Amino acid sequence: MAIKRRFEDLDARRAHLQAGGGPDKVARQHEQGKLTARERLGLLFDDDSFVEFGLWVSHRCADLADREFPADGVVTGKGEVMGRPVFAFSQDFTVGGGAVGERHAAKIVEMLATALKCGVPVVGFNDGGGARIQEGVGALSGYGKIFYHNTLLSGVVPQISVIAGPCAGGAAYSPALTDFVIMVEHTAHMFIAGPEVIRAATGEVISEEDLGGARAHATIAGNVQFMAADEEEAVGIVKALLTYLPQNNMETPPSRPFDGTVVDDESMDWVIPDDPRAAYDVREVITRLVDDGVFLEYMREFAPNIVCGFAHLGGLSVGIVANQPAVMAGVLDINAADKGARFIRTCNVYNVPLITLVDVPGFLPGVAQEHGGIIRHGSRMLFAYSAATVPKLTVIMRKAYGGAFLAMCSKDVGAETVLAWPTAEIAVMGPEGAARVLSRKEIKDAADPAAMYREKVAEYREQHANPFRAAEALHLDDIIRPSWTRRLLIERLGLLRTKRDLRPQKKHGNMAL
Repeated sequence: MAIKRRFEDLDARRAHLQAGGGPDKVARQHEQGKLTARERLGLLFDDDSFVEFGLWVSHRCADLADREFPADGVVTGKGEVMGRPVFAFSQDFTVGGGAVGERHAAKIVEMLATALKCGVPVVGFNDGGGARIQEGVGALSGYGKIFYHNTLLSGVVPQISVIAGPCAGGAAYSPALTDFVIMVEHTAHMFIAGPEVIRAATGEVISEEDLGGARAHATIAGNVQFMAADEEEAVGIVKALLTYLPQNNMETPPSRPFDGTVVDDESMDWVIPDDPRAAYDVREVITRLVDDGVFLEYMREFAPNIVCGFAHLGGLSVGIVANQPAVMAGVLDINAADKGARFIRTCNVYNVPLITLVDVPGFLPGVAQEHGGIIRHGSRMLFAYSAATVPKLTVIMRKAYGGAFLAMCSKDVGAETVLAWPTAEIAVMGPEGAARVLSRKEIKDAADPAAMYREKVAEYREQHANPFRAAEALHLDDIIRPSWTRRLLIERLGLLRTKRDLRPQKKHGNMAL
């Protein structure tokens, strides 16, 4: 009994702090369809693996001297996710609305710094009302330190942000500095200036959901990579992402068991329609190529004319970048270039090999694209592929025209292997446009201009827009049946596992941002 009494005070104090804002505020959190900070961590971590840091931390703001903030409104610590160490923080909305104060920020910063030293991924659950106003510049300083450490960790350990509630003002910049942002529909909102501020400043009227809800960010703004129906799905996406990513940039991504058996899928030979202008869904190609047909798509709702995501191929983690002929004929535009470049760079820093599937008619023409900076944005794809040192394998399925042929990872920008299907058309421009340029006079003077035009299109396609010319000049390594693709990619990935790519010593390149 004496021993029991010795720890009664300690146990009571711990239980009080772990209760957050108390039963009433926890109930309110649940009524809003949200989990508590500790419930989120319970979903993420393996049973009984979480170790908390900084439970006893308290604010030191004189203006809040009469108010208690258990754990200062944020839970930080480490645990295991599927047996792998992971650090995490989870803002507690039941305590002061999850607002960031000086010591709240200090807890997050200390956790980030420790994760960096240990080379361990970080997951952050964002559910807070912004800066703690009463703490003034101390709160702002705290944000600055978080941003600085997000940047230090960038490219060293994976950082994954979950937006599970409000994330307003300066708070929105921390997730934006991380590798992946997952946002929960309906209960989460993220913006720099909310609807009331916008209405006062500009007269524009908009709801919280339309301004900063998950769908707005996923489809229009492109600020989030994944959208989740609820918090359970959001945590599922976190766990799925971690299966493709290493602990840090010095390690290779986790692999899965693979017995080496590959059976050529002959149905792949007929995926591409006979009509060179006909659309098809490139996801059908991807799911046939990858292990078990499992593909985790990245930014699915944004710039759908390019498809990016993670999969396993022969047991190895890979990143896939593919033109999507079912949307805008797979053309590259401003948003597609930004999406592709960001994904390529993410794969590169975490040692994930890149598979590129090409069916691209070019960059999107038009005044809006030119004035919007398609040259600057498009150069990001070229820069990202050229700078990437991971294994790069490219398959040209159909169209590969002009500068877009290069932007989709040709040999000239560093692809180790480029394969082509017999349906590939590799040229400066499409046969239709080329015929008009090269044979304008013949077509105009012909007795039947339409027939002459068709003849010149067929002639150009036969002589130039095919893979054989490119293969003769070593721009392609092989022309293959589509059904061989999975087998050949797996073989080449195996060869490239020990790839070393030496580059000039420098701080970093200067991509056009």
